[in-house]
Amino acid sequence: MVIKFIAASALCLCFGAEAAAQDVLTYHNSVGRAGAYKVPGLTLAAAASVTKVADFAPVLSGNIYAQPLYWKPQGGAGELIVATENNIVYAVNATTGAVVWHTQLAAPATSGLPCGNINPEGIDGTPTIDPATGTLYLDALTQSGSSFAQMVYALSLADGSVVSGWPVNVNTALSGAGITFSSGNQGERSGLLLYGGELYVVYGGKYGDCTPYNGTVIELDPTAHTLQGVWQTRAQGGGIWAQGGIAGDAKSLYVTTGNTFTSGTYGDGESIERLSPGLARSTSTKDYYAPANWHSLDDSDLDLGGTEALPVNLVTGKGKRSPHVLALGKDGNAYLVRRNDLGGVGGPATIVKVSNGQIRTAPAIYSTSTADMVAFTNPGPVGCSGTGIMMLKLVPAGSAPIKVEWCAAYSGDGSPIITTTDGTSNPIVWVPGAEGDNELHGFNALTGATVFSGAGTAMSGLRHFQTLIVAGGRFYVGADNTVYAFSFTKG
Repeated sequence: MVIKFIAASALCLCFGAEAAAQDVLTYHNSVGRAGAYKVPGLTLAAAASVTKVADFAPVLSGNIYAQPLYWKPQGGAGELIVATENNIVYAVNATTGAVVWHTQLAAPATSGLPCGNINPEGIDGTPTIDPATGTLYLDALTQSGSSFAQMVYALSLADGSVVSGWPVNVNTALSGAGITFSSGNQGERSGLLLYGGELYVVYGGKYGDCTPYNGTVIELDPTAHTLQGVWQTRAQGGGIWAQGGIAGDAKSLYVTTGNTFTSGTYGDGESIERLSPGLARSTSTKDYYAPANWHSLDDSDLDLGGTEALPVNLVTGKGKRSPHVLALGKDGNAYLVRRNDLGGVGGPATIVKVSNGQIRTAPAIYSTSTADMVAFTNPGPVGCSGTGIMMLKLVPAGSAPIKVEWCAAYSGDGSPIITTTDGTSNPIVWVPGAEGDNELHGFNALTGATVFSGAGTAMSGLRHFQTLIVAGGRFYVGADNTVYAFSFTKG
């Protein structure tokens, strides 16, 4: 797997004061990584009124790859939680942009890494928040002399202080379990996840694929801050590097893996994996899927794991749903597999070519009682012209289980989200034109028609893979060392 990391910081898009507050506690706003938000008042018509707020400009230190989070303590003002590559974590007043507190963690990596293209390299993956305890969990790459360590921290959201007993040194914890783990080679680009009271952190490699590394999932007990389980690809490589990283449904956890380095024996690469709490390895073909050409994908560095595995419950009629999981690969294919029986190597799957480019940005899901649709940035759409947003419509069976619903052009490499006013009405796909026109774009999620053109929203420092959040009447996304804000007239 070869993936390019590029520096970023924080951007915010601000709505009117009457918009409903909504905490954003994890990547793409849900355990299932759906990227869906309810924003009362943000109608299709109101979208056209978006304008930049000139006096919202917090000053932060460090490039930002992680998605900002939003936290509103009981009786307090909403706060934007931002983590940087300098291993600094900020709480920012979400209305004024003033820094409420900031915490400098252990020093990030600045020299001597065997590969990678981030410098300094500290916090890559999106943290996660436990609202019950007011605790922020994150992973940070740290350096002391010539030694590197991935460290999992817990911070109090009251003041940014490190919670007693933390951080957990991942090298040390895995070594104690008899597992080799090289923090200098392992990257942590994916969002952390709280699921069933446990904390999950996933790891891949770095730009340049310096080995040894393995796709790795760890489970930590947040109370005892101890290692509860670990899962790794059997072959070297197989990195878990999608922005969402790990997703959950009501029963299980799902990850996608990338290319492995093997002479021909399957070792968990190029796969969708279903994991259970405790992370015990399953030998059942019901618990993993890999395409029959997995070895060819390995050789071509065309990871099936271009995006996180998305649990989707497809409409079958009469109020029933069919549990599936969707992955979008660097090979340009969409893979749709039944969640209850993934099928093993070469198992039954719907595979449709939807891109002539490498899909590497997180999708977003729009689900109603009649349809399930997935929006994503497509660098080379099949059946459409140019680079832009593609919307897929998913059905559980038939002649076209994966159908291209629409395409819309925009310039950039951002990851989309979808807003509605009530969960269904006024669906809008929002995406930043990161490393393109650097403007905000909005599209009718049903038709692809432009509802906001981006006029007057040009920003600097947006980097590819960045995504928006919506909370407390505002949107936020990564840029360089600041936060941009936008307002709208409520519809």
